[in-house]
Amino acid sequence: MNVRVAAAHIIASILQGEGSLSSLLPVYLGKVEERDRGLLQQLCYGTLRFYPRLSCYLGLLLAKPFKAKDLDIEAVLACSLYQLLETRVPPHAAVNEAVAAAIALKKNWAKGLVNAVLRRFLREQAALTEKLKGNATFNSAHPAWLMQLLDDAWHEQLEQVLEANNQQAPMVLRVNRRHGSRDDYRARLEAAGIAAHATPFSDDGLLLQQPCDVSALPGFGEGDVSVQDEAAQLAAPLLDVVPGQRILDACCAPGGKTGHLLELLDDKGEVVALDLAPQRLQRVEENLERLGLQAELIAADAQDPASWWDGRPFDRILLDAPCSASGVIRRHPDVKLLRTPADIAKLAALQRALLQALWPLLADGGMLLYATCSVLPDENDRVISAFVRATPGVTVEAVPTDAGMATSMGRQLLPQLQGHDGFYFALLKKMAAA
Repeated sequence: MNVRVAAAHIIASILQGEGSLSSLLPVYLGKVEERDRGLLQQLCYGTLRFYPRLSCYLGLLLAKPFKAKDLDIEAVLACSLYQLLETRVPPHAAVNEAVAAAIALKKNWAKGLVNAVLRRFLREQAALTEKLKGNATFNSAHPAWLMQLLDDAWHEQLEQVLEANNQQAPMVLRVNRRHGSRDDYRARLEAAGIAAHATPFSDDGLLLQQPCDVSALPGFGEGDVSVQDEAAQLAAPLLDVVPGQRILDACCAPGGKTGHLLELLDDKGEVVALDLAPQRLQRVEENLERLGLQAELIAADAQDPASWWDGRPFDRILLDAPCSASGVIRRHPDVKLLRTPADIAKLAALQRALLQALWPLLADGGMLLYATCSVLPDENDRVISAFVRATPGVTVEAVPTDAGMATSMGRQLLPQLQGHDGFYFALLKKMAAA
């Protein structure tokens, strides 16, 4: 399949709410030539990252919006604008490939339109940009509603957050301490010609100077190392697990934190890994198999413990709650198109329901770590505050890390350029019954 046609199908499906980048991209990577897979990823990630800005240009360049059935042509135009603005592709090549993509999509009527729109952009780019310079969506490459929420919450840090969201995410590794030290593995990377430095907050993390394919990582297949952002690496250690404990990893897929918990337990404890979707648990199983570790995997709804819990309490619970993913937009740029303001309230209600359902499963004196990859207080501090007010026997503990900043209920990490993702943690202790 033509790589630009594949990108058009992916982006058009996202525009219509028919899938996400993480669900669609793997399907289409198998349909293009191996040599084009890197380009397909670049086109999709880059175009979606800047789509709010690109759509502002298209609003000036098009006489009227495309109908739903022709959003693939809009996607072709957006991909070409991305290439013209953000890459070194020669203008004539970007235009010619876009016209060829319209033909390959069997929409010959769009050939002239695509050619005219892109050539007009090349002629009038400076004037078009001048017209848009006061548009907040254009300037930030974020939907207006999301930028407003970010501004309300993090006004002083807004520019930093927006800039980080619009950059390619760094590649970070978690060294399996059961197989060796971080310093030893860094030496192995250097011997393989891969530059890396230790992460400042995770004792197990290495940040690569340049991303690479996992097949290039020494010992990856043997479980010596995993790919996991530094912020996510903090979750398991924050629970202060010790061998012999019984731990619940709720909403566990894809299993990075499950593996980390088992590594910290030195495989001397019991981990129950729960996720709603059976197909997502397959990924967890694959990751654990690579690490040579085992957990009890359960496909069930965490809100309904009666359907899966055996009645034995847990010493620790990790609730990595479903959220807006507003802290990991650079890894999931389609969040800018898929999320709506109404989603935030729905997610907050789900997060509260999960806390209420899982709290009774925690042993007296046990700890629950609430984690999200969100930077929005409505999903973080406000969820925890409402839960604490409504639930007896809850103590809010200080989150033992220097990463991010303390909040009234936990700790908020904002996305950092060449650093960790945006993440939130709240640590709750269950007081012993009187």
